[in-house]
Amino acid sequence: MNDDEGDERPKTPGSFESAQAGVKRLEAIATTWTKTALYVAYIGIALTAWATSLESQTTTNLTIYATSSFSAHSLVSTVLVVQGVVLSVVKPPMSKIADVFGRLEAFSLSIVLYVIGYIQQAAANDVKTYAAAQIFYSAGQTGLQILIQIFIADTSDLLNRALVVTLPDVPFLVNVWIGPPLADAILRNLTWRWGYAIWAVVLPVSFLPLALTLMINQRKAAKLGLLPPSPFEGKSYWEIAKTLWFELDVFGLLLLCAGFSLILIPLTIGAGAIGNDPGILIMLVVGGLCVIAFPFWESSKTLAPRAFFPRALFQNRTVLAGLAFAFFYFSAFYLSVFPYFQSYLLVVHDLSVTSAGHIIQIFTFSATITSILASLLIKYTKRYRQLVTAGICIYITGLVLMLFYRKQDSSLFAIMGAQLLIGIGGGLCHGPAQLGVQASATHSEVAAATAAFLTLLEIGGAVGSAISGAIWSANIPQKLQLYLPAETKDRAADIYGSIRLASSEWPMGSPTRLAINLAYQETMTKILFVAVCMATPCIFLSLLMKDYKLDEIDQQVKGVVIGGVPHPADRVEAGPSTEQTARLLSHDDLDSDDADDAVKHDGPDKAAKLVGNEHDMDDVA
Repeated sequence: MNDDEGDERPKTPGSFESAQAGVKRLEAIATTWTKTALYVAYIGIALTAWATSLESQTTTNLTIYATSSFSAHSLVSTVLVVQGVVLSVVKPPMSKIADVFGRLEAFSLSIVLYVIGYIQQAAANDVKTYAAAQIFYSAGQTGLQILIQIFIADTSDLLNRALVVTLPDVPFLVNVWIGPPLADAILRNLTWRWGYAIWAVVLPVSFLPLALTLMINQRKAAKLGLLPPSPFEGKSYWEIAKTLWFELDVFGLLLLCAGFSLILIPLTIGAGAIGNDPGILIMLVVGGLCVIAFPFWESSKTLAPRAFFPRALFQNRTVLAGLAFAFFYFSAFYLSVFPYFQSYLLVVHDLSVTSAGHIIQIFTFSATITSILASLLIKYTKRYRQLVTAGICIYITGLVLMLFYRKQDSSLFAIMGAQLLIGIGGGLCHGPAQLGVQASATHSEVAAATAAFLTLLEIGGAVGSAISGAIWSANIPQKLQLYLPAETKDRAADIYGSIRLASSEWPMGSPTRLAINLAYQETMTKILFVAVCMATPCIFLSLLMKDYKLDEIDQQVKGVVIGGVPHPADRVEAGPSTEQTARLLSHDDLDSDDADDAVKHDGPDKAAKLVGNEHDMDDVA
């Protein structure tokens, strides 16, 4: 690599020696499967992504019917805030569980949480039960999301990873059109409860190809003596608890989860409540202290010998710049596309719900298609940083155009063009930025690096949404009182609280509607100005990321991978372990003395090749 490419890659031990048991288990499994087995696993990934995508597009349309069957509704909005926090804080613990216990075990836990959420929603008889179900549902959803990303990082080389990582997003292009009619059919022919219950069956079935592939190859690895010993073997309950404390980095994860929860919940409540409630202020202070304490805890070898966020990554410029990039990028997204763009289109441009929805979906469609094209460019050029920089520049250009074109007299084509640019920019920069962070980590660190990137992404979205809400609530009521004509000035609170009143009660061109539109227009201008300010640092952050030549980076991923051409010895070794190679040799026709001599004189690598000559691993697999 040139000077700009490789100097800051973490100088950590090999993947196998430094990795936790879950990583070693995956590496051992990967040495036993064939290309066919890997493709079957990816079919499982595709089916799972398709099921979760179709489920989300369907159940979104059922929520209003579910909540309308209960007498109370206010608790649901509160739980949705907590649900957003769950989406942010579950990723790090789930990635840690995957590293300690294994990928199959973590996947299974996420599916179980998902199914519990479905069943609880379908069986709920009151709003509290329905609200509690959202917690299980969100934990399963975000856990599955991060684990799919980690599995892709485990089983693909860097050149092909950007393409493979788009796999979970592709079903949306079709399911966005299938979901609403499916929800309508369920409501007409069954009940809303069936709309949740069916996924408790569909999701586990779609997960079966991936689960069976991991399970079968895990058994093969066990028979060959490749699986690492359990870290809890032969230990007392106290020793197991102590091991779990350090292996899972329990206190570090508690600091992270508590810190983000105590900050995000008050921010989502709104700026006005923060100044009036001392309890909320205390939450913010304690949350801030937890976040500040987190890096100090993680950097201590004594307190956190198995830190969730490896110490080497704290010193990695590309990782830190990539995490900051994710935060500011998604903050700007939730200040522009969500959550008030649809309200603006319904009111100021007098669009129908369907038409407004189609304009909003321009971002997702264009971003998904662009991300696929970007991944092909990465495969061809073997570089990623130019796409990040170019993408964020296009993204900001789209935001600036939205700032100028989000006016009542602007054409819808101009607004759609700005949305298209934002989508193209997002598709170019999002995936490559995540790839850059992963490229900076070793295989044993890639789960933590991926979880950190996606966590900062979610937190940025929550912060952007909170800022949007604060600007909206501080401006709309005030401007309505200022602009409404005398005959409707007393309706200001009702108009602020009801999108139906604001969009359809008064005809376009009437004094009241002109006042409402002006209030919406000026408020959106302020929100978009903040969005541009939040996105601008991303240009400089992209330039801080190292421009790795991806085909020269070896993340020490073992076995068969998508796009990779593994060394023959990788098919039979889970790592450079003399003890494991000797155990493997003992399973073949060689006697024990031959096995010891092979390891002693030739080393584990050559001994592993000897096994390859004596025993066809494809037949074993």
